[in-house]
Amino acid sequence: MRRMNFSAYIPTKLVFGAGELSRLAECSLPGKKALVVISAGTSMRKYGYLDRLCGLLKKNGVEPVVFDKILANPVKTHVMEGAAVCRDNGCDFVVGLGGGSSIDSAKSIAVMAVNDGDYWDYVSGGTGKGMPVRKALPIVAIPTTAGTGTEMDPWTVITNEDTKEKIGFGCDLTFPTLSIVDPELMLSIPPKFTAYQGFDAFFHAAEGYIASIASPVSDLYALEAVRLLYKYLPVAVKNGSDLKARSKVAWASTLAGMVESTSSCTSEHSMEHAMSAYYPQLPHGAGLIAISEAYFTAFKNDRMKRYMKMYEIMTEKKSARPSDFVDALVFMQKECGVDNIKLSDYGIGPDDFPRFADNAVNTMGGLFGYDPRQLTNAEIIDIYSKSYK
Repeated sequence: MRRMNFSAYIPTKLVFGAGELSRLAECSLPGKKALVVISAGTSMRKYGYLDRLCGLLKKNGVEPVVFDKILANPVKTHVMEGAAVCRDNGCDFVVGLGGGSSIDSAKSIAVMAVNDGDYWDYVSGGTGKGMPVRKALPIVAIPTTAGTGTEMDPWTVITNEDTKEKIGFGCDLTFPTLSIVDPELMLSIPPKFTAYQGFDAFFHAAEGYIASIASPVSDLYALEAVRLLYKYLPVAVKNGSDLKARSKVAWASTLAGMVESTSSCTSEHSMEHAMSAYYPQLPHGAGLIAISEAYFTAFKNDRMKRYMKMYEIMTEKKSARPSDFVDALVFMQKECGVDNIKLSDYGIGPDDFPRFADNAVNTMGGLFGYDPRQLTNAEIIDIYSKSYK
């Protein structure tokens, strides 16, 4: 019998719902000058999100300073540059506006704006020095995508482009102080990226449910997240203007972030981070989808009851075997049009698999410790091989 000992700590104030971004003009904020962190892309300006955010901040007596260099797979160079901009302008808190890359970068910038040295001095894993973070600026998270759940967890994933290390890192100080999740900001996401991001949330929940440190509280979040995503992600992919579907997917993503705060990802994320560390043009969600069937098949006999429970909560049907869950996962990917992702399209080849395996274990080996059982190096490479097209 599993022991019922667990802890839960999510200190973030959450404001959720369509139209709730307007609350930014009146709610209590943690400072008077904000570094607003956005991506290097055009969407935040194109759809008016940045102007609207800055207007709301000003209405609340806050002066915004914009930093707009963040990449889809964010890098350490921009964390350090953003921290310098933050210090030079006297910003006293950081706002992440956009997808997980922008919010993750905001968290990392909030650390480096008030700490000495290099960001990698504080990262644990790989060549990181693992120094303790004793202070950080307050963080406000405003996601415009539904996938990472970073608005409700302390984690930030940054790539050291010099060493090809993509590592998740966080502490109590990197929980956002405030998160506003407004599904109206997600209506403009194209179908393909809606699917990629939604599956990232799905895997946060599913991995957290089979992880060795899963708890009764994380199970509640995880099962509701996989249920909502199975039902509503295909709807949001096929009709992006469906606000109900967008809201359900956004809530599932936020729940999956809460799974990350009370359980953990498993090695599927380590394995994908290794791929996109070497090939940053590979979207994180696409990489996860590509390896997911082989990955979850590898553990189907190690978490039989949990696989069957996920299938039943997703489909409202009785499960006869753990592989039912894998079948439902594949069906969901077909429904979302992402069942045929070719890693070769991103330049990846079979010769990469051994270095991917080494990178995954050496940079984010801790997640392998949360797997239902320990994978061998040969099994890791086999998952990559079975996933390759």
